[in-house]
Amino acid sequence: MAKKISLIFILIAFLFTSAAMAASPKMGGTLVFGRGGDSVGLDPAYETDGNSFLVCDNIYEALVGYADESTALEPGLAESWEISSDGKKYTFQLRKGVTFHDGTPFNANAVVFSIGRMMKTPNVKFVGKEWKIPPQERPPEYWVSMEMDDTIGSIEAVSEYKVVFNLKRVEAPFLANMGMDFADIISPTAFMKNPKEFLRNPVGTGPYKFFQWIRDDRIVLVKNAKYWDKKGGPYLDKIVFRAIPENSVRFLELKTGNIHICQFPNPADIDLARKDANLNLPTQPGMNIGYLSFNHTKEPWKSNLNLRKAIAHAINRKAIVDNIYQGMGQVAKNPIPPTMWGYNTSVPGYKYDLELAKEYMAKAGFPEGKGLGEITLWSMPVPRPYNPEGQKIGVAMAADLKKLGITARIVSYDWGTYLKRQREQPEDMDLFQLGWTGDNGDPDNFLAVLFDGLASSSVRTQWHSEAYHNYMLMGKQTVDQAKRTKIYEDALQLLYDECPVIPIAHSTVIWPSQKKVMNFKLHPTGSVRMKNVWLDK
Repeated sequence: MAKKISLIFILIAFLFTSAAMAASPKMGGTLVFGRGGDSVGLDPAYETDGNSFLVCDNIYEALVGYADESTALEPGLAESWEISSDGKKYTFQLRKGVTFHDGTPFNANAVVFSIGRMMKTPNVKFVGKEWKIPPQERPPEYWVSMEMDDTIGSIEAVSEYKVVFNLKRVEAPFLANMGMDFADIISPTAFMKNPKEFLRNPVGTGPYKFFQWIRDDRIVLVKNAKYWDKKGGPYLDKIVFRAIPENSVRFLELKTGNIHICQFPNPADIDLARKDANLNLPTQPGMNIGYLSFNHTKEPWKSNLNLRKAIAHAINRKAIVDNIYQGMGQVAKNPIPPTMWGYNTSVPGYKYDLELAKEYMAKAGFPEGKGLGEITLWSMPVPRPYNPEGQKIGVAMAADLKKLGITARIVSYDWGTYLKRQREQPEDMDLFQLGWTGDNGDPDNFLAVLFDGLASSSVRTQWHSEAYHNYMLMGKQTVDQAKRTKIYEDALQLLYDECPVIPIAHSTVIWPSQKKVMNFKLHPTGSVRMKNVWLDK
């Protein structure tokens, strides 16, 4: 009997040892990540799109970071921080022994330079070596839309590894904001070599270094062998980010083994992935919103609420979610996800009601669409977490509007041009598709950044509402979360009443991967973190 028990324990020990050996990370290999489009640029201060940020996520780091699979804050390039009792002074103690990919040291001056260069009028202080911050070639959109010039008064390097941010006002989401991509720390030396070309030659402190960029084809990163964080990876030798615009082609490339991870497959391909023994399905509830907005810089959209409501009630959002998202999304009532605090459960959402829509059209002065003329409906050219197929959704929306007597012409461009032209609010744009994946888990990051047109000309909707703007200011300057929750609930009610945008859907994010890809985790912010990913050969 004793011998049998011993054999059982030996077998159990063997199984645990085998499992442990199988789970041990392996060094080396090249991982190919298939995505829907190319990056616009790789300077995190100036980009706004996910295809740029998912590469930046692996090149750069910020003072604070977000924990795996959550938006809980954790130390990044700052080991610790202190906040003054009045909430207006943030002191960061920095890590020592960190170097940029070009071999230059990470220190307080690098932080002051990286963040200070986004200030309209830099109010900064360096320690030792003085850096001259060059003038901006273009406004840093995130910085401007988040009113950071109204928030940060000065940035000071107190010593080689201590930085102080002095705020002009209390800013409740400030610390969470400092973990976002726009606040990544860059090498001042690399930037000053050629400021205009830095977006194509990025240098940070992250686990992977920039190696090559072939436009509209691939970006290649290589392992940073001198990475400061010795816990875990980086394990991979190379990461190749391939641009494969067609969802079906990208999924086929995954099935045939030419790529390891497939971003944004067609919803219909998910069932095929489930049946494939060689694939995993990493899944994450989407912290996102896909929406349709009006061009609020021109009439009749700017002032005709009845016309906006007519369109809101004419679009069959459930049909779009059922037929195009195919089980990977839910109809949106608020333009923030239901998992986020501040969500207003009492907002009913715009029901699909063609008769009601026709009543609003008559009230708007365009009965049966008469007098409105042809309008343009800008539709996204690339898949994003919040919008799997912009062109198909545009066609569905145009068909719905036709029932109101509205003729909508679908317009699209390549992704970089689409973003650039849309930001300029051109006269030839009437309606446009866009969306958002949250950066930090704070409602401010949706509601202020996306819809408060009075805060900045960089806010893409350019809806101007004094009442809404005041809600956003109160939300930023109120520390108590219960009070902030009520502020955002009221703001969401106002958005519903005034209909500046039409929330379409929140998606579930599923990115199939080969089973040999180990420890790949989706993140609520849409970040692609490859530091601890490895290949089981």
